Amino acid sequence: MSQAAAMTAGRATGEKSKSDDARKLPKDVGDTLTKAGMGLAVVGVVAAGAGYAMDPKRFAASYLVGFLYVATVALGGLFFVLVQHLARAGWSVAARRQMEWLAGLLPAVAVLSIPIFVWAHDLYHHWMGPQAATDPILQKKAGYLNPSFFYGRSAFYVLVWVGLGLYFTRTSRAQDESGDTKLTEKMQAASAPAMILFALTTTFAAFDWVMSLDPHWYSTIFGVYVFAGCATSSLSVLALITVQLQQRGYFRKISTIEHRHDIGKLLFGFIVFFAYIGFSQFLLIWYADIPEETIWYHHRWDDAGWAKVSLAILFGHFVIPFLLLLSRHVKRNALGLSVGAVIMLVMHYVDLYWLVMPTFDHHFHFSVVDICGLLGPLGIVAFLLARQAAKGPLYPLRDPRLAETVKVDNP
Repeated sequence: MSQAAAMTAGRATGEKSKSDDARKLPKDVGDTLTKAGMGLAVVGVVAAGAGYAMDPKRFAASYLVGFLYVATVALGGLFFVLVQHLARAGWSVAARRQMEWLAGLLPAVAVLSIPIFVWAHDLYHHWMGPQAATDPILQKKAGYLNPSFFYGRSAFYVLVWVGLGLYFTRTSRAQDESGDTKLTEKMQAASAPAMILFALTTTFAAFDWVMSLDPHWYSTIFGVYVFAGCATSSLSVLALITVQLQQRGYFRKISTIEHRHDIGKLLFGFIVFFAYIGFSQFLLIWYADIPEETIWYHHRWDDAGWAKVSLAILFGHFVIPFLLLLSRHVKRNALGLSVGAVIMLVMHYVDLYWLVMPTFDHHFHFSVVDICGLLGPLGIVAFLLARQAAKGPLYPLRDPRLAETVKVDNP
């Protein structure tokens, strides 16, 4: 189908949907959603303040986990938007707006990253502290692991993410108004270099913000491991939002059970991908048996309590959701897909907690401060996500492939 013909069909579909679907949430629903989001933000800010008052050092590490949680979800949304434009996919038009909402959280992620830099000397004390001057391994890494370069790289990462998020979300919204097909062509052209920037910045942010917590340890696959978490968590959020909108009938003619099935298939695929990357990293380190590599897994297996968390990730992040979402019927079922998505969102937090906290606490114990560290960033982005959902169209109204997404089918 040519762009012109697709545009004409897209407009026709958009005009028909006026009578069949709500293009945006009703005002009373939107107001209620925004107020609920505001309440979550207030709770989150109060909880963060309480957590910091209880134990500032523990809260810094807990906040890092919470920050990474919301950042990875937002980055997963950006990845979805980029890859759909890159592939010129038609099926995903119905789902892309919800992922644009997640990508639209990246400016908030940039603001939420500020405390990480403020507490950097406490979080990354191994290589920012005075002991780095006497450590021969850290001395060799000083050209990369030094505060000035760290702050500069981190600022670059968030600026790239904010720029990409704003460009694609604003261009998509502009097309809602103008219907200009050239905007789709521009986003398609920009998606390839944007994907390269996304891959590089996400990988090195994982190295800098997480892997450098234990600067003696290294894994070249670690950035891909964190990216896999971005994908599974964002797709889980997409699944939950899609199910809720479909069950309330807001865009039932645009997004159907077929789209739910496609989202479930993607989520299932990335669950397997996450397990593959995690096992590959573990197998290579176990087989090489190099002390500076194995010590990282030692802290997460032999130290008190962490072995249970490691097993929880094995079963909760792979075995259980794999068996659950293996069935076609579960992926197409609203409750089944929602259960799988909730499991993945919970386990994504457990995985990030497992990546960060053993550096600070070799004896596992989950505390109230850890919950406060999550609620702060989570409450703020929940409000911003609710506000986007309340004020914006629920799907790209005049995308040239809108007619194609309506006809999607999984035989």
